[in-house]
Amino acid sequence: MNLRSKNRINPEFSMSSMTDIIFLLLIFFMLTSSFVTPTGLPVSLPTSKSSNIVMQKISVTITPDLKYYLNEKEISLTDLEPQLAALLQGTEEGVVVLHVDKSVPVEYLVNVASIASSLNAKVTLATVPAEK
Repeated sequence: MNLRSKNRINPEFSMSSMTDIIFLLLIFFMLTSSFVTPTGLPVSLPTSKSSNIVMQKISVTITPDLKYYLNEKEISLTDLEPQLAALLQGTEEGVVVLHVDKSVPVEYLVNVASIASSLNAKVTLATVPAEK
């Protein structure tokens, strides 16, 4: 009389599914962390005591030789307003991040900020955190 069942439960735990999940989470965090990259244009940003990270969709850069870049594409000041209006048209809350070299006179910064403000965009100035 054999009372043992033929379907025995294996008491061992397989870790292969757990390692797959960990690997997928690692890939996810590596990909999402690379989305917060600063602009690639060489400008020396001013320093500030507090520097908040803003998710930038539209960036305007003014280099020391007074060249204007809209999302890393060179543009003239006269073409800046219509191009900026076209980029801001599809967004609900337009945020324009200004990357202005610290050697650029303030009047150029004010010109670009007033153009963005006239298009009802929030203007943020990019800075580098001050060293303690």
